[in-house]
Amino acid sequence: MFLQPLWTFLLHHSPLLTSPLFPVIFSLSVYLSFCLPFLLLDLLSLRWAPVRRYKLQPQSSISWASVRSCLALTLYNHAVFIFPLTLLHWYTMPVNLPAEAPSLPRLLAQVFVCLLLFDFQSFTWHLLHHRVPWLYRNFHKVHHTYTSTSALTTEHSGAWETLSLGFFAASTPLLLGVHPLTELAFFLLNIYLSVEDHCGYDLPWATHRLVPFGLYGGARHHDLHHLKSKYNYAPYFTHWDRLFGTLYTEED
Repeated sequence: MFLQPLWTFLLHHSPLLTSPLFPVIFSLSVYLSFCLPFLLLDLLSLRWAPVRRYKLQPQSSISWASVRSCLALTLYNHAVFIFPLTLLHWYTMPVNLPAEAPSLPRLLAQVFVCLLLFDFQSFTWHLLHHRVPWLYRNFHKVHHTYTSTSALTTEHSGAWETLSLGFFAASTPLLLGVHPLTELAFFLLNIYLSVEDHCGYDLPWATHRLVPFGLYGGARHHDLHHLKSKYNYAPYFTHWDRLFGTLYTEED
């Protein structure tokens, strides 16, 4: 009952939710909205030392050229690759929206399971594309253009990487058969955590500081991956890197 008013409100906008344009509009608008605060921090850090001290690589700074390059590649991938596929999906698999919302505990539990499954899928894909030189050279190297991470580098990747990770994110809720509202919640959280991973800041409220026992890697974990590309392949949690001996921390 807690989520029913929200779901009823969204159902009143069902033509938008079921439109082939919605996945692209949702993905881009949410992604850029999450990037914006970190871009503002980047601007402030140029002149304000209290902000710069939270940067993971204080000597680095973003340039307008890198901002333009990242934005252009993100928009290109969405327009040329993601939109045609969402159009095909809309045509072949029409969306049916249930009348009832899921319970809050069920939504939270399923979002967590989605996150765990996506983390495993991404770890496997990432490890493979670093261990096989041909895959790295032809597909993943674009994402490593920048050794210093910033929010907009999150989606600075080629078509294959964009579509692969997009497929994992889209198929995970379908495999688990979750409610559409749960699917939206997972997409929101997944996009935020991806941006936070690449933000380039170790902020006091960062997710890895909220999750105990070093179970979550976060921005510091992923920034080290861009510096030392043989380690830290999992996007979020640290257990897969621990099991495979690829976990690296600043203490190592």
